[in-house]
Formats: sequence, C-alpha cells, structure tokens
Amino acid sequence: MKTPEFKEKFIKRYSELTDFEKFKEYSLKEQTKSLRVNTLKVSIPEFKKRIDFKLKQIPWCKEGFFIDEQVFGIGNKPEHGLGYFYVQEASSMIPIEVLNTKPGDFVLDMAAAPGSKTTQIGAKMKNEGFIIANDTDYTRMSSLNSNLQRCGVKNCITTLMQGRFISGFEFDKILVDAPCSGTGTLSKSPRTLQTWNPFSIKRLAGIQKQLIKTAFENLKKGGELVYSTCTLEPEEDEGVISYLLDNFSDAKVVKVNLDLKHGSPIISFNGKEYNSGVKKCLRIWPQDNGTDGFFITKIKKDL
Repeated sequence: MKTPEFKEKFIKRYSELTDFEKFKEYSLKEQTKSLRVNTLKVSIPEFKKRIDFKLKQIPWCKEGFFIDEQVFGIGNKPEHGLGYFYVQEASSMIPIEVLNTKPGDFVLDMAAAPGSKTTQIGAKMKNEGFIIANDTDYTRMSSLNSNLQRCGVKNCITTLMQGRFISGFEFDKILVDAPCSGTGTLSKSPRTLQTWNPFSIKRLAGIQKQLIKTAFENLKKGGELVYSTCTLEPEEDEGVISYLLDNFSDAKVVKVNLDLKHGSPIISFNGKEYNSGVKKCLRIWPQDNGTDGFFITKIKKDL
C-alpha cells in the first residue's frame, strides 16, 4: 500500500504542535482493534465465556477491550449480531466515560450517528432516563437506528435536524461529538491528508462554535457537557472551548482524571491566545496510547 503524502503546510503546522515524526509513525500504523461489551445485553464475565478470541483490558473503560490477536470478520460473529458488543475505537470510548451519564438522566447526543457513543450512553444509563439522539445526515440515520435496536437501547428517540436549531430544553448531560477534520484518525482514513486544508478547518470551527453554543444554552444549571472531536486542530479544539468560555461566564472547564497518557493542551496558536480554561482540556495524540487522536473537554454550567 502506498504511503500517504503529507502536504508541506500540514508538516509545518503539526511540527509546531507535536513531535511530527512520532505523530506520523503512529498515525500510519495499523491500530489494535477494540470493542466495548454492551452490558445492556450481557455481563463482561458472560461475554468472555462466549467468545473464542483473547481480550486485553482498556485502562480507561471497564467495558472496553483491545482484541489481543488477529481476528477476521469480527462483525460477522453471532455475538455482534445479538448486540453483545460494539466494535469501537478505544479513544472513542473516552467522551462517554468523561460525561458519566447515570440512570434517570435527561441526555442529548447532538451529533449521534452511527451510534457508538449513543449506545454507550444507553448502557451507562441502564435504559433508565431519556436520550435524544440527533443527527443531520439522513443517510446515517439508518445506521443509528439499527445500532440502537441491535444493542437494546430502549430509552432513546432519534431526531433529524441541524443541531444548532435545538432549543427549549434543559438537559442534565449533553454530548457534542462534533463533525471535524479528523486528523486524529489518519490510520483508518488516510484520505484525510488529501482533503485537508486550512480553509475547511476555519469553516468547521464555525459550525462547532454554533453547536457548542446551542448545547450550552440547552444545558440546565449544574448540568454537564462534553465536547469532543477526533481532530487535533487547535482551532477546532481549544479554539472552540475558548470561544465558549469567553462568551458564557457560567461555563467552567472540569479537570478530567483518567488512566491514560495525554499531551498538553495548546494555549496559543497562530498568534491567537486562548482562554486560560483550556489548560484543563484533554488532548490525546496517536503516539500517547497507540490509539486514534482525540480531544475531550468537560464543561459544567454554574448554578
């Protein structure tokens, strides 16, 4: 397979953000596949008894496991069809661990399709409480509905609309897993390198700011919001959190403590100084844990 080409502008930008050679090495590596046991349908001990392949615990998610051997056709296993597990990238499990939904919560998943995180939310809530799972893409809604049904999530309705138009609610918890440029997922999406350009980053950051603003306005006092992306672009990450903090005095970043390695948040970039609150953001590079890169921030709305 031909090695993807990194554009000069990309190399220059990422050399300012991290150890580029390490980032490149881990971004092009084939990653260890992982899954999350769906405890709505099966306990972890029962699941381990059923399967014929080895698992290794993911440190930051008790239901999450690396598949510790070469397994072909994991999605064709009977246990997958029964909804006993969800094939989910290990760092993709972090936002819901941080959001920490509980049974009885009223929850919004603002950009939900295809449903990996929505089904994780449902399992955390034990089907008690209520979830609104929204997306803007009609073609992806069938995957979302199919995954919710397969995984036995019963306390959820799906909606099809632009997230920025959601209004009139007071949610306990909100997930904004925002559409992004995806530079943390190059190992499985090398085409991102061909389509990457600074103009699309600026456009996406504008959408992300609209989404996080709308989400915060629909969060009840004392409620919590998690903003996450699978990109490593400061404008889409710390820049969006800085925008929220600058515009809402009752928005506070909550420090996240999980058993994982992570990089330092970007405090300033391209001449832009970000709000000091971004120091508590979680920035995960591919080289930190051998996973996709991810950005996660937990926000609380002051009483």
